[in-house]
Amino acid sequence: MYSGLTAMNKKSLAVVIVSNGPGELATWVRPVVEELNKRNGSLCDKEKLDFILRLVLVPCPNATGKEFTVAHSWNKFELITKSKCFWKLLINPHSFANWPKKGIVIFLGGDQFWSILLAKRLGYMNITYAEWIARWPQWTNEIAAMNGKVKELIPKRYKNKCQIIGDLMADIKLNSEISLKDKEKNYIALLPGSKKAKLSIGIPFFLEIADHIAKNNQNIKFIIPIAPTTNKSEYLFFQSQKNPITQYYSSKIKTIQNIKGSCFDYVIETSKNTKIYLIKKHPCYEILKECDLAITTVGANTAELAAIALPMLVVLPTQHLNMMNAWDGIFGVIGKFSFINRLLTFIVKYFYFKKKKFFAWPNIKAKKMIVPERIGNILPEEIAREVLFLIQNRDQLKNISDNLVKERGGKGAAEKLAYIIFNSIKKLC
Repeated sequence: MYSGLTAMNKKSLAVVIVSNGPGELATWVRPVVEELNKRNGSLCDKEKLDFILRLVLVPCPNATGKEFTVAHSWNKFELITKSKCFWKLLINPHSFANWPKKGIVIFLGGDQFWSILLAKRLGYMNITYAEWIARWPQWTNEIAAMNGKVKELIPKRYKNKCQIIGDLMADIKLNSEISLKDKEKNYIALLPGSKKAKLSIGIPFFLEIADHIAKNNQNIKFIIPIAPTTNKSEYLFFQSQKNPITQYYSSKIKTIQNIKGSCFDYVIETSKNTKIYLIKKHPCYEILKECDLAITTVGANTAELAAIALPMLVVLPTQHLNMMNAWDGIFGVIGKFSFINRLLTFIVKYFYFKKKKFFAWPNIKAKKMIVPERIGNILPEEIAREVLFLIQNRDQLKNISDNLVKERGGKGAAEKLAYIIFNSIKKLC
């Protein structure tokens, strides 16, 4: 249920980090922990602060289930609790470990309310890193904001709690060992989705896009980061005749082969001889950051791509909404009834899609069109033409990337947040 390095519970203060998924662990938690240890390690023995580091994982639908193992391998935390243990921890924290009387709970992923609850339960102060909005400013002690827009949204009486530190994801370091740079090639990332409802449409649709692009430009390499909730067998299933949507598309997977000695895990070859490279590593920001463009469906992935300033084309073909029997959850159940299926399709198409202004997260947050969205009865060849145009017009790609950077924050956020934590520890000691 939990893991501890050594019995250091006698220390005077606890620093407890609350987080959730793989992206937050890699790009938020680890850099902040390293900066905090670096700052403390640079002091002489007499000046070093006496604290223990603990990590609390909270429930998250986007988690892979491997977060505990990954965090434990860093050898940074005296205690790590799994997400499934969160409620037990909240009810009876002493069943996991002894807790110092003083401490700080730091929100670095998940729902901000979980860190508030934990801080109140332990009697600790709370620091929240707010990427888009600080939801509970009245109950937190310090707010570290990604940019000025976050601070603007905080009620006036709580603004004094907020400091603008920048974007934690802006400091992502590339691994030179897996660099994709090739002057002769452009790299396009394909993100067809992670859930079955999206994959049933996304896989045949995106395969067709890739074939159309490859037919007109041989200097493009395609990359698919495989979501942790799916695998290569699902790619084979959703391009087969078992998926009714494939009847509308000619592209199919001819082979999927393992790759050794590469940053990629598999290579797909389509029936039209287009090669698409798959990578299981998650998150794989090092690779995505070196791509020229991403073609993606709607969802949280648009926020992740925005965070690394990767230009994207967001697509949502609506012509297959009537096939809701392939959808997940309640829509999949009631979609099996043809009358309800038609009714739902009508409502979604003519009310929801017409009322909703933006679908990609960067556009929603900016309240304007930063990245292009193509929603409706769209065809793969139309998307392919637009992609080819963007690849040939680098200034437009740069403009999209620059606008994504403007909507986020500057570099150095991990160092600044570590400084805030460090000063808070000093006050409590």
